Amino acid sequence: MAGKTDKTRMRYPKFKLGKLPARRGAVQFKLATYLIKTQLPTPPKVFGDQGLVTAPWSMLGNDNFGDCVWAGAAHETMLWNREANRTVAFQTKGVLSDYSKVTGFDPKNAEQTDKGTDMQTAASYRRKTGVIDANGKRHKVAAYLALRPGDANQLALAMYLFGAVGIGIKFPDSAMTQFNQGKPWSVVPGPAPTEGHYIPGLGRDNNGNFVIVTWGKLQTMTPGFYTKYCDEVIAYISQEALSNGETRNGLKIEQLQTDLKAL
Repeated sequence: MAGKTDKTRMRYPKFKLGKLPARRGAVQFKLATYLIKTQLPTPPKVFGDQGLVTAPWSMLGNDNFGDCVWAGAAHETMLWNREANRTVAFQTKGVLSDYSKVTGFDPKNAEQTDKGTDMQTAASYRRKTGVIDANGKRHKVAAYLALRPGDANQLALAMYLFGAVGIGIKFPDSAMTQFNQGKPWSVVPGPAPTEGHYIPGLGRDNNGNFVIVTWGKLQTMTPGFYTKYCDEVIAYISQEALSNGETRNGLKIEQLQTDLKAL
């Protein structure tokens, strides 16, 4: 009986991942280049607007396919629009269509085509084309910037400035178990990760852990987990959140947009 009970306890769902390995220098522009330190706010201990999203976050295909970068893009767009008092919904079909356009994914031949997404390639698509919502409208980002991978202080600042930040991690097996058990992601002994995952970072809770969204629900991770497993991270400036060429926290992006157009 004990053996059967132990086996039953280990029957946790194993959802899909889907972030391709980081490419050093793929995102040319760095967040630090466009920030004036004397004008930067200090993020409070607890922050984040994730509570504004009252509709289900939804899996958006990431339970069955490796479209985490695109499900994350939809979740980020949902949050940015709620910050602007708008409600935007996404459907799995639309999210997978963007995954298909960029990577060649075919749900009818997933075994051969479900290979995951490069974060920089997706960021460029989001700036030039935009992700499609449930009503067929596309949502673009105005610009995107690379952060220093694993720098917890810079991540906190970027989440506070931009509302959501795209985090790429090397995903350890232990994190899937912690997710299913409702525990924060933390560093535990185990084999080195072999696959990557994309998660939108949204804020920080009263335990000092970062709040993210993945597989349709909110999850937390310790700063130590972020430092150890993050291999790339991108701050997006939402086109819909801009006011007179500035972010909601007053960051001017005119020079950044000029630099991006020159690529």
